[in-house]
Amino acid sequence: MTDSISLTIDGITVTAQPGTTLLKAAAAVGIDIPTICFHDYCTANALCRFCVVEVEGSRTLVPACVAKISEGMKVKTQSDRVLRARRTILEMLAATVDLSDSPEIQAYISEYTAQAERFPGAEQRVSPVLDDNPMYIRDYSKCILCWRCVQVCAEDAQYTYAINFTGRGFETQIGTFFAKPMPETTCVFCGQCVGVCPTGALKAKRQWLLEQSLTPDEIMSLTRTERRRKRREVSSEQGSASGG
Repeated sequence: MTDSISLTIDGITVTAQPGTTLLKAAAAVGIDIPTICFHDYCTANALCRFCVVEVEGSRTLVPACVAKISEGMKVKTQSDRVLRARRTILEMLAATVDLSDSPEIQAYISEYTAQAERFPGAEQRVSPVLDDNPMYIRDYSKCILCWRCVQVCAEDAQYTYAINFTGRGFETQIGTFFAKPMPETTCVFCGQCVGVCPTGALKAKRQWLLEQSLTPDEIMSLTRTERRRKRREVSSEQGSASGG
């Protein structure tokens, strides 16, 4: 067995196996490092930078979800520098994204005393709700680009590759290839993307309709009609393709 590695996290000596991330090493001794984009069943990518910690000798803060431990490492998870960075990340998210369906992030805003109004001149990321299938809606005004949905649609689960990043810079968002409606993509409507979304940007269609004050009977009628319409469109396209 490979020799274990010893390091110090917040003054506590930790011993773990090589290849262990700082996030996992800290969790093993009861030290909670907060995360936003990280998910236990998705590949860590350090996009949100909310899990940053201070490592002695490092010029920059280090994302704990991907940084591996090393012998003698000294880590601080609650230094002033770390807390200030996390607070700023929350304030930037609050300034540009609709977090109304993000209870975990709202709890972090309260915990870190972040000022949601710190950047009053920031441009909001506003997108129309995409309602193009009977299973779920896409409201990218609430998307924080955590990449979870893209990952479970790809190598982390389904190998379907129906969605990916589109655009550049501030215009970056999640989308389909050539902006096709979801039924025209390789999506199999497994729902895993909805399950890992932390902000309500992807939401089950029936839940969304209930929030729009529709009754269960109205929802059943609406979604049934939509499914029938989709089947007719598919049948018509198949008939045209076969020359019928």
